[in-house]
Amino acid sequence: MAPLRYQPLLLTLKTLLMTRLDKYIGRTVTISVLATLLVILGLDIISAVIDQLSSLGANYQFLDALEVVAWSLPGRIYNRLGFAALVGCMVGLGSLAGTSELTVIRASGVSIKRISWAVIKPLLVLIGLGLLLAQWVIPVTNQESVSRKAMAQGKLQATGLEQGLWLQDEDEFVHFNAALPNGVLFGITRYRFDQQHQLQRVIFSDRGQFNFANGQWLLEANRETTFATDLISSDHQPQIMWKTDISPEVLSLIVPPAEDLSPSNLWTYGKFLDDKGEDSSRYWLQFWKKILQPLTIAGLVMMAVSFIFGPLREVTTGLRVFTGVIVGLVFQTLQEMLGPSSLVFGFSPFIAVLLPIVLSFLAGWYLLKRAH
Repeated sequence: MAPLRYQPLLLTLKTLLMTRLDKYIGRTVTISVLATLLVILGLDIISAVIDQLSSLGANYQFLDALEVVAWSLPGRIYNRLGFAALVGCMVGLGSLAGTSELTVIRASGVSIKRISWAVIKPLLVLIGLGLLLAQWVIPVTNQESVSRKAMAQGKLQATGLEQGLWLQDEDEFVHFNAALPNGVLFGITRYRFDQQHQLQRVIFSDRGQFNFANGQWLLEANRETTFATDLISSDHQPQIMWKTDISPEVLSLIVPPAEDLSPSNLWTYGKFLDDKGEDSSRYWLQFWKKILQPLTIAGLVMMAVSFIFGPLREVTTGLRVFTGVIVGLVFQTLQEMLGPSSLVFGFSPFIAVLLPIVLSFLAGWYLLKRAH
């Protein structure tokens, strides 16, 4: 046993060694994760460009397709983070196991818990990047991608998505507080101007439902204010028909789907629909997917660590990659099955998102326990 006067020095040296060891493990895993993400992203981009080729025409050229795919890049990165973390961790830790470095590290007294933490620490940056993309970047870039394609094909003239939705319909400017993909609008305000750009009237409707039989909107709870030269008058009508070129098909080009909304907007939109008594489950499903994504990545990383210390300790890198791909596909398929199932059968979207995460943690814990 070392003399007491040397113990502080030994503790300092041990701390420095563990810090360097953490950095080494973290750097190895991070490089593998980034390389995996780059490969997956490259394949995804090639596939996306090929998909766009069928839409090429006189107005929509190949360069337009490349621009559309480029704008969708942040969303593609976000969707592949968990898969890249799983496969990358298995490759990175597997390379350490293949060179017996992981064996030496374990023989020196470093616990699996400490190694797992060394793996997860650098991935916290990846998790932070995912949250940043989901909140501030993807809602803008994905909508820009859709809008640019629609404008190049002549299907859309202008959009405005800062607060609600603005559209121009002949001599009216129309604002919607919210629009659902099934042809339901909330908070419709129509501003009509004359040729001298003077405001003539404002019509506010609480709700609008598109009638697919006659191609018109049925507006409910309408309040109309008319501005004359020396008179302002108001009128209330329970229902009116609104004939316009604005259809659910047009709105589908400019109203972002639930998966493209930020977590904060999903929360606001979900609460808004709940207050209106409308079905909000698809928005809550996407909200919980985005909020729980850090746990998703952590659960997949735990599975990767458990595989390396368990059944894949002495196999080839190719088999590890293959196993990681299979596990990732199973996890993704389970999520995609449970999500729509919650919408159909009416159970909580939170449960639908959380269940695969819990299963991944339980599977990782079980394999690590067996490894001990």
